[in-house]
Amino acid sequence: MKAPSFFTKEQQADILSAIKEAENMTSGEIRVHIETHIDGDVLDRAAWIFKKIKMDKTAERNGVLFYLAVDNRKFAVIGDHGINSKVPENFWDNIKDIMEKHFREEKFAEGLTKGILMAGLQLKSHFPYHKDDVNELPDDISFDDTVIG
Repeated sequence: MKAPSFFTKEQQADILSAIKEAENMTSGEIRVHIETHIDGDVLDRAAWIFKKIKMDKTAERNGVLFYLAVDNRKFAVIGDHGINSKVPENFWDNIKDIMEKHFREEKFAEGLTKGILMAGLQLKSHFPYHKDDVNELPDDISFDDTVIG
């Protein structure tokens, strides 16, 4: 299955809604990138995508990427330096555990939306939302070669 058709339009809408809801809790920027297949390490690829879509260019360095390779059934959650310098080392473990539980049950959209909302809640204490907050990055889902930036 190709990445752009992995989620239904309704599931994509749910994911986008979760991004908006999470970003209304925090000044953090959340993106989702889905690829059909990767060769190599999922964290290396996610880190490359993170830079490619300029997630490392936010003012507070508080971007979060949710990356999924659908054929490989691999995923990664990566936070920028601003987040990782303020949170404990195991900060992302809970989110990844919840996502993995849903993914094992083939509930990929549900796992992704729950992970996104959990990230928003957890980031809220370190990077609270401000009324004058500017959405620095697009909220849309990027797929395979349609990487924006």
